[in-house]
Amino acid sequence: MDNTFIERMVRAAKLDAELYEEVEADRSATGQAAAVVVISSVAAGIAMLPYGGPPRLVGATIGALLGWLIWAGLTYLIGAKLLPEPQTRTDMGELLRTIGFSSSPGVIRLGGLIPGIGPLLVWAGQIWMLAAMIVAVRQALDYRSTWRAVGVCLIGWLIMIGITTLFLLG
Repeated sequence: MDNTFIERMVRAAKLDAELYEEVEADRSATGQAAAVVVISSVAAGIAMLPYGGPPRLVGATIGALLGWLIWAGLTYLIGAKLLPEPQTRTDMGELLRTIGFSSSPGVIRLGGLIPGIGPLLVWAGQIWMLAAMIVAVRQALDYRSTWRAVGVCLIGWLIMIGITTLFLLG
């Protein structure tokens, strides 16, 4: 199977569980996963240009990269240490790769610039990315239960909201 970078992004956006298994095992895909996070964040930043200009774009990109690292760490702690299933075996690299590729649907957020439907496309991108994240977490943590992956993502999301709130208030 030909696995160019773009093809991997498309497969990730299609919620292809085999793709997440593939990048989980491919140690050379960490750079690609980081590139997906950057591309997705730049798309979100471009959609926000009318609301904050270039600083918003730069901030969104840096924030997304930091968020990716923090999210992978939280997922590791929550999913592999606190809520593992008996067959769960993972490391940070596997989570960085799978979670990075789960940002692929975020490219749709470029559509945020389209008058009228822009905000809808941004929200659709966020929801689609969450669905991809759940698949990525399920595969990286070798879960049999999708609901356990949903739980890990929900707990991590709540913690990320707390961290973001503290950062913004501090």
